[in-house]
Amino acid sequence: MSRTTFRARGCALLVALALVVGGCAGPSRGDDDGLTRVRFALDWTPNTNHTGLYVAIARGMFAEAGLDVQVLPYSDTAPDQLVDAGAAEAGISTHDSSLIAQAAGADVVAVLAVLQHWATAIGVRADDERITSPRDLDGLTYAGFGTPGEVPLLQEVIRADGGTGEFTTVVLGSSAYEALYAGEADFTIPYVAWEGIEAERAGTPMRYLEYTDHGFPDAYAVVVDASRQWVADEPEAARAFVGALQRGYAWAAEHPDEAAALLVEQNPDAFADPDLVTQSQRMLSADWLRADDGSVGTMTLDQVSGYGDFLFDAGILAGPDGEPLAERPDWSTTFTTSLLGEP
Repeated sequence: MSRTTFRARGCALLVALALVVGGCAGPSRGDDDGLTRVRFALDWTPNTNHTGLYVAIARGMFAEAGLDVQVLPYSDTAPDQLVDAGAAEAGISTHDSSLIAQAAGADVVAVLAVLQHWATAIGVRADDERITSPRDLDGLTYAGFGTPGEVPLLQEVIRADGGTGEFTTVVLGSSAYEALYAGEADFTIPYVAWEGIEAERAGTPMRYLEYTDHGFPDAYAVVVDASRQWVADEPEAARAFVGALQRGYAWAAEHPDEAAALLVEQNPDAFADPDLVTQSQRMLSADWLRADDGSVGTMTLDQVSGYGDFLFDAGILAGPDGEPLAERPDWSTTFTTSLLGEP
C-alpha cells in the first residue's frame, strides 16, 4: 500500500508527466464511441483499496454511465500531482495527502472516501511483551515511511498516553516489516488489512495499538481526489463518474469474495496470493467501506476537520511558498459530497 507526498510543481514535473501519460494531458473528451473519457490515476499497484474501481469496470457501471474510464498505472508521480497538472481527472489519495496538496495550491478536491477510518495502526511484534501501551514506545526505534504526518501522529498518541513521544526514527519503506521481526526496529505502522494479513500468513504476526483509542482523531485512510476544474467544467461527467465508482465500492461491500475475484481477474499479474486478496477484501468490506450510517463513500465535516486541525496545528500544511500555513483552512471547501449518489 502506498504512502505518497505532494511535491512542488514546475516545468520538470510537466515534462515527467508527459512521459508518464504519453503526452495526453488535457481535459476529458468524448471518444469515437460516444463515451466520455475519464483518466483515473492509481497510487500503487492494484490492491484492495482499488476494488470498487475494478468492480465498476468489470460490471459495466462506468459504461452504463456513459464513461470510458482509463486507469493510469502507478508511477513515481503522485496522483494528486497528475490531477493537478491536468494529466488525469481523478485519482487515489489519502486524507493527509489531499489536504497537503490542497494547502500547496493543487487544484484538487476530495470527492469520495474509499475507507471510512484509519487503515493503519501502531504495529509491534505479537510476542513483544515490553509494549502494551503507546507510552512504552518511548526510547524505542520506529521503522517509518518518510511521510510528513507519521512521526507527529505517533508523538501525539504517545503523549496522550503519558509518554514523552521521544523515539528514534529510521525510514525503511516497505522493509519496515522485515526490520520489525529482525529486531532492527520496535514498531511501525502497517496497513492492517494488507500488510497485517501478510505478516500473519508469514508466521510473523503483529499486535496493534489503535490511534483513536488514545484520543487521536479518526481519518479517511483512502480518498478519491478529482480536479476542481474538471468538476466545474464537466459536472455531469464528474457526477456520473463518482456515482458509478460509489456503486462499485458499495457492491464490493456487499460481495467481498466476488469483488476480490474481479480485482484478481483484471490484474492477473499483480497478485501472487489470491487468498490474501480475498481475506483483505473481507476485512475492508466488514469494517472500513461503510460509514456508521451504512453509506459508502460519504465524508463528514467533523472527520475532515478533526484530522485537518491536527495537520494544521502540527505545521504540516505548507502553502505554495513552502511555509506553514498561517491561517486555518476552511475545511468545508476541501471536499464535496455533492457528486455522490444516494447512500
